[in-house]
Amino acid sequence: MSSKIILKCVSIAGDSPVDIEITDQLITFIGKSTATDGTQMDCSGLVALPGFVDLHTHLREPGRENSETIATGSLAAARGGYVAVSAMANTLPVADTAAIVEQVQNIGSALGLVDVFPVGAVTKGLNGSELSDIGSMAASKARVRVFSDDGNCVSDPLVMRRALEYVKQFDGVIAQHAQEPRLTEKSQMNEGSVSATLGLKGWPAVAEESIIARDILLADMIGARLHICHVTTRGGVEIIRWAKARGMSVSAEVTPHHLLLTDESANTFDPIFKVNPPLRTEDDVEALRAALADGTIDIVATDHAPHPVEDKECEWESAAFGMVGLETAFSILYTTMVATGAMTWARLADVMSVAPARIGRYENHGQSLEVGSPAHITLVDPKGQVTVDRDELVSKSKNTPFHGMNFQGTVVATIFNGRFTHRVGE
Repeated sequence: MSSKIILKCVSIAGDSPVDIEITDQLITFIGKSTATDGTQMDCSGLVALPGFVDLHTHLREPGRENSETIATGSLAAARGGYVAVSAMANTLPVADTAAIVEQVQNIGSALGLVDVFPVGAVTKGLNGSELSDIGSMAASKARVRVFSDDGNCVSDPLVMRRALEYVKQFDGVIAQHAQEPRLTEKSQMNEGSVSATLGLKGWPAVAEESIIARDILLADMIGARLHICHVTTRGGVEIIRWAKARGMSVSAEVTPHHLLLTDESANTFDPIFKVNPPLRTEDDVEALRAALADGTIDIVATDHAPHPVEDKECEWESAAFGMVGLETAFSILYTTMVATGAMTWARLADVMSVAPARIGRYENHGQSLEVGSPAHITLVDPKGQVTVDRDELVSKSKNTPFHGMNFQGTVVATIFNGRFTHRVGE
């Protein structure tokens, strides 16, 4: 028996309101609907966007279920408007074999809240020295196309070269965590006036920028695809802009927290603001926003990094790096970029859905909302207001730096494969 949803009077990416009919897993009609059957939802004042896709998510399972599980992370993703997430490889055991990536994907598929796309490790055990079984993961049922040692940088240039050569064979991409390890040993936060005042070991911008520059040149020499994870510095932006102007095949992401917060947050000594890469300066934030608006930075990715309470409620130097972000990403992006006029609805759809799906080669995602397209839809209220409350997060971990902050723009509902996986009030 087929199922039907009718979204009444909804604006597609900011255009004039229409009705959208969804039958089973497809959009079957857009216009003025006369249908009286099915589930009808009054969407007056709401905007429909292609379902969000996150290219950078830490779900922690297997092995670190005290922080997050695929189930709780998927629920948080659905609440944040996501229909697909990319599960990073730094699990226990590391996702460096076909068996582990298939396990992750199978759990996600059984839950049915979002598509869970496993990210394969570049090197065995994330050790940076020996390539993982990249070919088997690519050929597995999980069909992995994104590989990353995120949390660690593939710092050996020869290993990075071999990885790029390998993934080129099947149009894969290396997602690099750009951090020169020798320049960041025991580093705690951005290197600058704030770190000097607080007496915390600084993390220089050049540690990120030097790896970005090296890997762009390597990828260009090989003709392989390179993706730069969580860019944070003005210098990194300029290197990527230079590469794109020359037609090099590089893409880049920025996180919501790096679009909003600065290293001044560390003045509280609250480890909730400790993250890798670190929060930078106001000048860097301005450069990141401009780069996202003009296309130098391709996408927004959450780098959702859950931790148990004991790993954050301790002294700064002992605390874990990372923040949760799936449930707050849209509101932060809308507040900082759309409400300010720096970004259009069309651009928001591109950075949150279309481009991440394209980079990840996630078929069936990131498509325009039109008749015949898969029914992956995020409904948002641009006039909605939210005050972040860590206790109301559905993520298993509550390490959000945005507790108590007010944002404009809320996710009202998420439709994945033609059914609601999240709806406010239900």
